[in-house]
Amino acid sequence: MPPAAALLPDAVSLRWRLLRRILGLGFLGLVSGCFTFHREPPRPGRTTLAAPTVNLSATTVSNYLIIDAKWDRRGPYHFLIDTGASVTLVSPDLAARYGGKNPFPPDTPMVRVKSAEGDTALLPPTLLHRLQLDGARFEDVQALVYDFSALSAHLGVKIDGILGFPLFRETILTLDYPHSRVVLERREGRKPAVGATILFNNDRKTPIIPLRLGDQTFAALIDSGSDAGLSLNPVGLQVEYAVAPRPGATVGTLTSDREQRIGRLAATLMIGPCAVQRPVVDVTDELSSLGGGILRNFIVTFDQAHSHVTFQREGSAPIPAEPRRSAGLSFTKTPAYWRVASVIAGSPASAAGIQPGDLVTRINGESVQKWDFRRYDLLLATATSIEFTFLNGAQETAQRIAVFDLVP
Repeated sequence: MPPAAALLPDAVSLRWRLLRRILGLGFLGLVSGCFTFHREPPRPGRTTLAAPTVNLSATTVSNYLIIDAKWDRRGPYHFLIDTGASVTLVSPDLAARYGGKNPFPPDTPMVRVKSAEGDTALLPPTLLHRLQLDGARFEDVQALVYDFSALSAHLGVKIDGILGFPLFRETILTLDYPHSRVVLERREGRKPAVGATILFNNDRKTPIIPLRLGDQTFAALIDSGSDAGLSLNPVGLQVEYAVAPRPGATVGTLTSDREQRIGRLAATLMIGPCAVQRPVVDVTDELSSLGGGILRNFIVTFDQAHSHVTFQREGSAPIPAEPRRSAGLSFTKTPAYWRVASVIAGSPASAAGIQPGDLVTRINGESVQKWDFRRYDLLLATATSIEFTFLNGAQETAQRIAVFDLVP
């Protein structure tokens, strides 16, 4: 089953986050019905670090850290590290290049991936004999093969793989968001990380930690594969909202779409001793998760051998949660145009009569070919309005749409 086309902001990153969860990454055995994978979670083969510490430079795209790696003449390759993922995904090209002599028998069944909504897809397994991240070498890496072309187009970076959490079992993994880098370290002789250390004590070595919301405690997955801040399942919690949840962008599954619900909490979120004031939340019926929108404030160090994670940041002042801004539109992207996938009810875009299916050819007078996720995201953060040029038959018509605070 081919993956659904991804949506562009306001919805692209949230759509990928939902799609990633539907593919079961990070929810293996944790949420009933979210993932069907009739094997043990894949463990890495041999891991070798050329030095006690390997520093990997990264590019920040939205709230993702994307690392570059070049170990052959066809690179560089680009990877996301997803601490919410229990498997690694690689592109068909990378699988063909480094998993060519696949040890799986010809009749090995593909892995059936099942969503909470019952959607299923089949992904072929592979075994990469080599995956090199500068001075870090991973051999015999079990993975699933997935086509990232839609995600790559929207992020503006060719994605070659999503590296799951188990790949780093043999190392200390640090996601240094403030300095846009990833650090891998040998465990032997390493000094303990500085900061607030929290246990994620479970038999699958999954980074699910306790968080506090006011005087209540709940469990959340540390999910670097999501660019959201806090996705909250309110079941079992007494939740008070400073801004009640309202419809947001459309986010998609493998076979259908759902409307996001975004609000702002009245209480302070505590990550150990670190406070996030009145965070904006995506209300979900899945496992609660802590994504890049909040993680970006920290240096986050994972020690899987001892089942703990350490959060470090400069200063002790509470982290403010910025407003969630929107133009009221979600898009699917093609090289020639962006198609409106949904319009937020009550938004200026809705009042202007824009309808799902409308085609956008220009943004602020420039062809959509010159716009990617990063540039459009920056525009949303700063603009008071955006001019969209719509294609009506053979005619182009420009409309200026106000950007507003979806969640003040």
